[in-house]
Amino acid sequence: MACGAAREGKSDTASLELLPSAPRKMNESKPGGSQNSTCVFCRKNDDCPIKYGEKKTNEKWNLTVHYYCLLMSSGIWQRGKEEEGVYGFLIEDIRKEVTRASKLKCSVCKKTGASIGCVAPRCKRSYHFPCGLQRECIFQFTGNFASFCWKHRPVQIITSNNCRDSLLCTICLEFIEPIPTYSVLRSPCCKNAWFHRDCLQVQAINAGVFFFRCTLCNNSDIFQKEMLRMGIHIPEKDASWELEENAYQELLQHYEHCDVRRCRCKEGRDYNVPDSKWEIKRCQCCGSSGTHLACSSLQSWEQNWECCECRSILYSAGEFQKAKKHALPNTNVGINDCLLEESSPKLPRQSPGDQCKDLLRQGSKFRRDISTLIIELGFQVKKRPKKVFINKANFWNSALDGFRNQNFNPSYTIEIVYVNENDHFGREQPGSKQEFLSLLMQQLENSSLFEGSLSKNLSLNSQALKENLYYEAGKMVAISLVHGGPSPGFFSQTLFNCLAYGPENTQPILDDVSDFDVAQIMIRINTAATVDDLNSLIHDYYKYLEFIGCLRLITSISDKYMLAKDILVYHVIKRVQAPFESFKQGLKTLGVLEKIQTYPEAFFHIFCHKPENLSAKILSDLFTVHTLSDVQTLGFWNSYLQAVEDGKSTVTMEDILIFATGCKSIPPAGFKPSPSIECLHMDFPVGNKCDNCLALPITSTYKEFQESMDFAIKNTLRLEKEENSHFI
Repeated sequence: MACGAAREGKSDTASLELLPSAPRKMNESKPGGSQNSTCVFCRKNDDCPIKYGEKKTNEKWNLTVHYYCLLMSSGIWQRGKEEEGVYGFLIEDIRKEVTRASKLKCSVCKKTGASIGCVAPRCKRSYHFPCGLQRECIFQFTGNFASFCWKHRPVQIITSNNCRDSLLCTICLEFIEPIPTYSVLRSPCCKNAWFHRDCLQVQAINAGVFFFRCTLCNNSDIFQKEMLRMGIHIPEKDASWELEENAYQELLQHYEHCDVRRCRCKEGRDYNVPDSKWEIKRCQCCGSSGTHLACSSLQSWEQNWECCECRSILYSAGEFQKAKKHALPNTNVGINDCLLEESSPKLPRQSPGDQCKDLLRQGSKFRRDISTLIIELGFQVKKRPKKVFINKANFWNSALDGFRNQNFNPSYTIEIVYVNENDHFGREQPGSKQEFLSLLMQQLENSSLFEGSLSKNLSLNSQALKENLYYEAGKMVAISLVHGGPSPGFFSQTLFNCLAYGPENTQPILDDVSDFDVAQIMIRINTAATVDDLNSLIHDYYKYLEFIGCLRLITSISDKYMLAKDILVYHVIKRVQAPFESFKQGLKTLGVLEKIQTYPEAFFHIFCHKPENLSAKILSDLFTVHTLSDVQTLGFWNSYLQAVEDGKSTVTMEDILIFATGCKSIPPAGFKPSPSIECLHMDFPVGNKCDNCLALPITSTYKEFQESMDFAIKNTLRLEKEENSHFI
């Protein structure tokens, strides 16, 4: 009866907290010190974590245990905190259990110390954990952590088995007899999925509770429940491949090798010079093969190219079309885009190229979260700081100079330094990177590079084209996204579709025309009632139509729609073809354009829509309290946020965020570091934009708090706007 009570007590905290796979803080053993010590329960010195769990040694009490021996012992439960004793099992409790077990003889080896007993009623068998494994006992690492002897262990009941031939273990791919035994298990969700027990156990240890699932149907709930019942230990931890340092580092490198049969480059197959005929173009389908432009007679980087294997797949599938660039818009996955996709635990991870070719065959469609995609892009940024000096009195030009500097590398960490040309002492002031990127996006939105009111398209500015500013604009957008800044949010759907799917696959609309005179011409053409009216309009605008190449013979009134469409396509797309190509080249920085073309649905929202309006709850959740703060002041802070949301203050939610972080909206990838709050004895709040920290004043009344916050935020932002008004 005592054993049963012990089991119930163990389930209070052990079911999830006692399943580690790596040494914890409480392990006081020295490196290698536990290998020669014997476990106080099973009296073996084997150190085999997969079979017996971790081997722990407490030097202070000269006590060594196998984790599973401790966990499955019938007369002990976790009474301490996790850092106490060994995994929360107190030293005195362990000693009592060892004393209790010393009076029990193992039913297998006949030696004393059998601390584990079968839970079946009236069964008196006891055994050591290793002996139980030897006799094929089952230990359930869940609930009450029950153990069953070889006579009473649970079995899998198969009602019918039409396939008597040997089948493959879906993990090791070796043949097994499809008959459920102790060493052979069947999936509860797939009739033809069979496994070796040892294969399943190794897989569970490596995959952890978050990735351990059926290898055929990917079911996790039903599958894990059955495997726990049958004695498979599933630790609550991240998969081993997720814990490896730089496990996906190789996926961040673009493939740069010419794979065509006859490479014409004298410098070799690995020679790659951007913007030349020796630039390497990767296969648009798999990304794991490449060619020099000259080696495949490609006139520009924009032309399609598929490797021989992908071309054969497309041809056999009947989907090969030479003319269309985006024949497979949803499967155009590059090497970078395989990053952090969930690896199947069925087989070892495939190479990026093999993964992409499999996706191509299956026609898979990925739907990814935008924050995850941008975080993946951010993995390219090296922890090597590069200072960018910004003169606020000449913001745009100093930003251009910084990005054009030959020592600037977009993959290095950006450090913003504000300088003042009128400061004769040459003093430098550290600035917020996110504030700088936010100002940069505002500058772009209001620049002459774009036209339109809210949803903007590229303009035709010959001077900007001559100075290569469209390229720099695309580069700025890419850098802002990858380095944690805001997204543009002002692109028209037409401009975004041209970037994502290509101009040839995009149809503009009348709202894209910002020129009033051109819009009036199109409206008059669309409203023409007769062929004579239409011919009269063509006569009136003959020179303009001739200049843009849209003159056409009118035979019926329905021709007006094609004429209006031709004018629309010319004005919105063909007219700005040169700026568009330059802008697109800049957007290729750090692989951003490639990512957009692979996941257009994810990027559409942040490019074409402004972020959601801030609320009191959003800001309250955004700012965290990292230090012991004044409780009353935090209450004032929440009340103040609610008052601002209700319009009871001249300050807005955006003002508060700008005051603390320099940004008026939350970047797609979130803030880094996370915004925080501290309470200090001072008269007014202070915003540290470099650390995203907001210091709140400790006051005796809410009225004093509100007046202090309103005054400081409103006046600080007013002074900053006056200072920046000449460059924004």
